[in-house]
Amino acid sequence: MKLIFDKKELQSCLSSHEDEAKMLGLVPTMGALHEGHLSLVRQALSENSRVVVSIFVNPTQFNNPEDLKKYPKTLETDMALLESVSDEIIVFAPTVSELYTQNISSKNYSFNGLDKVMEGAFREGHFNGVATIVEILLDLVRPNKAYFGEKDFQQLQIVRKLSHELPFKVKIVGCPIVREPHGLAMSSRNQLLSKRMRQRAGIIFKTLQTAHSMFGTKNATVIVAYVNSVFAKEADLELEYFQIADVETLTPMQRKQDNIKYRGFIAVYAEGVRLIDNIAMN
Repeated sequence: MKLIFDKKELQSCLSSHEDEAKMLGLVPTMGALHEGHLSLVRQALSENSRVVVSIFVNPTQFNNPEDLKKYPKTLETDMALLESVSDEIIVFAPTVSELYTQNISSKNYSFNGLDKVMEGAFREGHFNGVATIVEILLDLVRPNKAYFGEKDFQQLQIVRKLSHELPFKVKIVGCPIVREPHGLAMSSRNQLLSKRMRQRAGIIFKTLQTAHSMFGTKNATVIVAYVNSVFAKEADLELEYFQIADVETLTPMQRKQDNIKYRGFIAVYAEGVRLIDNIAMN
């Protein structure tokens, strides 16, 4: 396995292997890897001859400086986890100054409203930061496919839109959510929770499952009211939002339409840690 910190070295490594393989996969991560990340890596390895895993905590997608400060950084552990999957992975772990050569700032994008709801409504500028770093990485690596988890489904849809506007072709692959035994969606942020809360937070997914079961017979207003009532009784869990939205436009569901796919999206605070999740409703 190769660990690279420098852009030029990465490009040299990739160009030196151009004749050896036709397919190149990219798995962008912010490190603090877990089984969810490894599932993306395994899928990338199964579909490509070479795989680059980037590890970079991107400062421009954090609207809360404390959140950025607390974000776990575990490069040595990450490397060991990746090596347990394959010793053929190329790991790219640049510094901030290596990727943001001048100002550490985001570009401004237009995503036709995809970035204005849910996460975008509560985290101003977040998706501009995400799109900026994803564009930098895609341009640098030029993969055939790039892999993103469905836990961040809104991000996945925004990255898909971004990919259509790039001057080169890349297929964005969405991968299923991986969960802990009690149902909590795997996230690097879970490391910040106490053992008790990590188990308690399984109620987030249980509530989504009940909302899903209600979807066939109840309207959105009733389902949203149910979710709100669940978390109103949980003193140590704070619901930020729950919304049922069209998977393509991410606009909130007003009246159910048979030809549209919907997902339920949720954000909850537990011990000051922000947890997000989602579920297909139909």
